[in-house]
This record gives sequence, C-alpha cells and structure tokens, in this order.
Amino acid sequence: MPTPSEPTLRVTARVLPVNHRGEVLLLQDQDPGRPGILRWGTIGGAVDPGESLVDAAVREMHEETGIVIAAPDLLGPVHRDVVPFTYGDRAFIGDSTFFALPLAHDVEVVFDHLEPVEVDNVFAHGWWSPEALAADGTAVLPDLPEIMTKAVAAVHDRSTQ
Repeated sequence: MPTPSEPTLRVTARVLPVNHRGEVLLLQDQDPGRPGILRWGTIGGAVDPGESLVDAAVREMHEETGIVIAAPDLLGPVHRDVVPFTYGDRAFIGDSTFFALPLAHDVEVVFDHLEPVEVDNVFAHGWWSPEALAADGTAVLPDLPEIMTKAVAAVHDRSTQ
C-alpha cells in the first residue's frame, strides 16, 4: 500500500495506436505492488525534464514497443486527465496527455527497450476495440474505453480528409 506521504506529480505522455479496424494497441502489465493482477493500459510514461509531451510520446513509443515514429505522425492530444494512482508502494497524481496514432495492424512489437522497472511487469501487447476492453473489465483506467474511442475517432477523421 502507498505510504501516507504526499503523492508525487507525474506528468506523462501516452500513445494510442489505432489500426484500420478501429482497434487500439495496448500493453498488458501489472503493478509491482499488486503482482498477478494483470491489466491493459496505454503505451507511454513520464516526461523527462526539458522534454515536450510530443517528444516524450515518440520516445515512449519506441521504448515500450520498439516502434519508431515521427512527431508529425501523432494526432491530438485527444484527451488529458489528472488522476491519483499508486505504483508499487508510491502514491502519484498522474497528469496524462493522450495522443492518437494511425498504425498498421501487422507492425512488429518488441519489448527490447523497456525501462528496468518495466521488464518484469510488462507481459504482452494486443489490439483491443473499446467495446471489447469495456466488456473484458481489465482496463487500467475505468474510462480507458472512452479515451480509446476518442483516439479511434481522431484517426478515422484524419483518414477521411
């Protein structure tokens, strides 16, 4: 459980890759403080000092999936939220900005560039529709299916222009 100290602000950039079927690429992981409880979440992580949100999103995409993208490939931001969460034994306030990304369904995902804390806590990747994730009930955030829907709409809108 988190310590009773004040939560740490954690600013993050998150990427929601969307394929031609309207599915979003998610990662399955666990909180090391709650081993064995698997959940599906977005690609992304903390913004480094002096780094822009877009640059952090590009970097995190490569670190967490092995996929190299360019900043102009990102759409949005499509969503931003500020929510409390815990990871391990620490409490945080997450200030997360979400970007959409058109991406081919058959792209190769590798976990070769994960941060040390992620290595034993990220297990799989998968393409999810917002509806399927909502029905599954294993989203890291209760409103993740709605956030995914925003990303799918942004990619769809771009492809119809």
